[in-house]
Amino acid sequence: MTRAVLSLGSNLGDRYAELCAAVAALDDELLVASGVYETPPWPPGEQVPPYLNAAVLVCDQGDDPYHWLRRARELEAAAGRTRSEARPPGAPHEPRPLDVDVVMVWGADDQPVVANEPEFTLPHPRAHLRAFVLRPWLDIQPYAALPGHGWVTDLMRTEPVAGEVTQLSPRPELPLQSGA
Repeated sequence: MTRAVLSLGSNLGDRYAELCAAVAALDDELLVASGVYETPPWPPGEQVPPYLNAAVLVCDQGDDPYHWLRRARELEAAAGRTRSEARPPGAPHEPRPLDVDVVMVWGADDQPVVANEPEFTLPHPRAHLRAFVLRPWLDIQPYAALPGHGWVTDLMRTEPVAGEVTQLSPRPELPLQSGA
C-alpha cells in the first residue's frame, strides 16, 4: 500500500470545476481533500491568471510509488493539459487547466519514499519553497513533515514561504469533497 500527497492547481478555464473533476476521479483512492486557496501566479510576477490550489491525501493498495506519477499525468491529460518540451530557463509558465504534482509518497512500511530521477523526484524538490503547496497540505496533515526540510508548520514561517502566505486567499465557498 502507498499513500501520497498530491498538489492540485488550475489557472485556466473553470478552475474550480477542474479541481472538482480531479477529486472526483480520485474518489476510490481519496482519503481527504484540503480547502481551496486562490493564489497569485507562480513564479511571482508572471503575467498569467491566478491559481486555485488544493492538496489531497490518497491511498492505493499497490506498492508502486510511480503509480502516483502516472495518476497525476492521467488527471492532467483528462483535463486537457498537454505538456510542452522542457521549458528553457527564464521562459514563462503557461496557464494550464490542471497541474498535479506528487509532493510525498509513503510506502507500505509507512516510511517516506525517496527518489531522485529526471522524471520523478521525491519528496518534491521545491515543495518547501511553495506556500501554495504547504498551506493546503496542512489542512489534510496538520503534523506533516517534509524529509530533509522539517515540519511543514515551521517551513510556513521561513522565507520565501512566509512572505507568500499572506497572498493566499482561502475560498471556503469552494469545497472539494469525495463524490462531489
